[in-house]
Amino acid sequence: MKILGIESSCDETAAAVVEDGKTILSNVVSTQIEEHRKYGGVVPEIASRRHSENIYGVVEKALADANLTIDGIDAVAVTYAPGLIGALLVGTGFAKGLAMASGKPLVPVHHIAGHIASNYIAHHDLKPPYLCLVASGGHSHIVEILDYTKFRVVGRTRDDAAGECFDKVGRVIGFPYPAGKYIDEAAKRGDDKAYKFPHPTVNGSPYDFSFSGLKTNVINLVHNAEQKGIGINADNIAASFQKTVAEILVGKTMLAAEELGYKTIALAGGVSANTGVRSLLQSECDKRGYSLYMPPLSLCGDNAAMIACQGYYDYLDGKRADESLNAIATLSLENI
Repeated sequence: MKILGIESSCDETAAAVVEDGKTILSNVVSTQIEEHRKYGGVVPEIASRRHSENIYGVVEKALADANLTIDGIDAVAVTYAPGLIGALLVGTGFAKGLAMASGKPLVPVHHIAGHIASNYIAHHDLKPPYLCLVASGGHSHIVEILDYTKFRVVGRTRDDAAGECFDKVGRVIGFPYPAGKYIDEAAKRGDDKAYKFPHPTVNGSPYDFSFSGLKTNVINLVHNAEQKGIGINADNIAASFQKTVAEILVGKTMLAAEELGYKTIALAGGVSANTGVRSLLQSECDKRGYSLYMPPLSLCGDNAAMIACQGYYDYLDGKRADESLNAIATLSLENI
């Protein structure tokens, strides 16, 4: 079964064709990073306009790269939630029109479920149930994967997401947007013991995250140094900050795994590309004898292959949408 996936939740216009939820036949991504970099982050209105301009060509190329026409596609899967509402509307509208015109089934896909599904493409032996840490620019979740289409969120951020925290800290220490990869590179040069940053907790919710206080702590450190005319070592701050984020993400995931009885762990989302997080999670899983699955770097960021993959499982589960499908900016993974 060949699924055409369409993704437009933020600033990547993407389309892909995936066969049987495992084999990528094409995977096309048109990124807007350079345009948004001058503003220090994604400008929603610009993102929506660029999606409108790019989506036809991206889908056309995805079909061509797969040596297919729309007639060879079994279903169209599209990200409908969560994300920037204007950006989501472009992808959802295009997918609805394409499905109606071609007579193909339309499958609505949750963006976070797509990130989780990226592991099925890379690891054909991974099967539910397992525990997944999802960390990205907009989300930080610990999720029980009960089945391919059934999820239980046991931990989530109460304020900033991990990726958002990376971007804001990176900006204040002088790195361009998106700052995650620059912090990662700087951390390799720095001393991760140079600064001791807080590990915020949420009373009564041991698996929940809170990164706002950590972000503020780093920003205050830099601003205080500037006011006193004291130079900062960006590499040392990056290394200490990255280590702290990794310890928070991995520590809560290990706690959840131990208390909920999971020995199979997965990682997903844009922050899953971070070497500090990957290394610490691997080390902690090895200590406990847990099996760990991580997506390749090419599937960590937003892409449509992951949407097509999850769309395959949603299709098998009987999920369908018609022309009334609407984009939703905020939607819990448990409510799909």
